[in-house]
Amino acid sequence: MLASILVSLLAASSAPTPLYAIYQQQWGFSPITVTVVFGVYAVAVLASLLVFGKISDHVGRRPVLVAALVVQVLAMVTFLTADGENALLAARVVQGLSTGAAVGALGAGMLDIDPRRGGFLNSFAPAVGTATGALMSALIVQYLPAPTHLVYFVLLGVFLLQIVGVLSLRESVSRKPGALASMAPEIKLPAAARSSVAVAAPVMFAVWALVGLYGALGPAIARTLERSDSVVWGGLPLFVLAGAAGLAVVTLRNAATRALMLTGIGTLVVGVVITLVSIASGTGGTLSVAGFFLGAAVSGFGFGAGFQGGIRMVIPNVAPHERSGVLSLLYVVCYLGLGVPAVIGGILVVHGGGLVQTAREYGVAVIALALVALAGLVLHGRRAKPVEAASQGARGMDVAVQVD
Repeated sequence: MLASILVSLLAASSAPTPLYAIYQQQWGFSPITVTVVFGVYAVAVLASLLVFGKISDHVGRRPVLVAALVVQVLAMVTFLTADGENALLAARVVQGLSTGAAVGALGAGMLDIDPRRGGFLNSFAPAVGTATGALMSALIVQYLPAPTHLVYFVLLGVFLLQIVGVLSLRESVSRKPGALASMAPEIKLPAAARSSVAVAAPVMFAVWALVGLYGALGPAIARTLERSDSVVWGGLPLFVLAGAAGLAVVTLRNAATRALMLTGIGTLVVGVVITLVSIASGTGGTLSVAGFFLGAAVSGFGFGAGFQGGIRMVIPNVAPHERSGVLSLLYVVCYLGLGVPAVIGGILVVHGGGLVQTAREYGVAVIALALVALAGLVLHGRRAKPVEAASQGARGMDVAVQVD
């Protein structure tokens, strides 16, 4: 149940992506507005995470989830009644506030029930939601009536059903005082998790910056390369990226955490390089289109591996009553990576070198971020080995003393 809510929330967040071209035609706003609409969602999620990220550790998971789903229903109504860019921005803000309040409680709730499966679903559900939302929206808009309304009616019905489902769930944590104090925005980490977060955060920022590239600029790039106005082409890049991420989470679920993160960084870099080569000419053609989607698939695999590895590196070091807050902090890092580069990219499309040049610059920046994350991971591994060797030596001395 909890995983299905996370899927629905992320599907709703990606559902507007194929619609941006239609909104542009109807309301006449610029590419900057498209990326601002994309980025303002991330900012709203960030604000909500900072304020509400830890509250479910105090009041329980169910009340937070019910409230978040009610707000998500309001977001769908706002989308349905939108008549311009201001209403679209408002809908994205409301949607972001709901998602930010929910993700920490959902992630912690799944870990409460089953730590192993919960860790897997925390990585798998966002990828599935992002992929299905982008493709479902594109297909509905392209082939069914009421293109700017039907997808939101569908999601509205799903959220109403999920409210009923949450009310029937058993609470997984006991209430404790301090709910109001927990809403004061602060970056606070348990001491046991600080070193692992320091290593995981750059990786997670880099892989979510990749999602920003394909979510904010991907639809326009795909339509330019294909020379098509089809909305389906606009939804495909994010679907391919997120679908490959889900595949990575499933196929690498038993891999060692360090190997998982190294795989994520390596495939992300390779995938972005393929993407950059495919759009180098900016003129399209079959090879360019195929290369663009191949790059999305390879780098998406890196996204799934890096995101899963980051969660698995951090969560084992966190006590149950700290899970919601720490997961919310990780999502703060992710949504900073998602939103900030995307908005900068939109500005550069208009005031810089245009779409193709901006995509190149964005891709190079993602590669640079990934290499910084790789350097941190390697340095952490070198520091960890002497400590591990010393601890093993100490255990060996203890054994020797006991034997004597």
